[in-house]
Amino acid sequence: MSTQESQDLGEVNEVTLVGRMSQPAEEQVLPSGSELWKFRVIVGRPPSPASRVTVDTLDCVVWAKRPARSVSKWQTGDLVEVKGSLRRRFFAPAGGGRVSRCEVEVAAARLIRRAGG
Repeated sequence: MSTQESQDLGEVNEVTLVGRMSQPAEEQVLPSGSELWKFRVIVGRPPSPASRVTVDTLDCVVWAKRPARSVSKWQTGDLVEVKGSLRRRFFAPAGGGRVSRCEVEVAAARLIRRAGG
């Protein structure tokens, strides 16, 4: 199925998160030379009788330069908003084998409020 066919069917892969930074973003240079920034956003969950878990900690990755400049300045506890798409990325970590990870590929990012502010 083409991208256009998916859009015609109303399929959507859009993610918006508003939450707190778990720690500062980390820059990573891949063996290919590509650069990315990785971080986690902590988002509260609504109460549920099915689970005692009160937060989700979600992996985010930034490939584009513009949002990378923003996230590189964020600190632990900052309240942030990220927009992007959910992606499943496959890679081979040191030590062999192939693994996959689901993460939000960030297209836009903004600081809402500094921690403690």
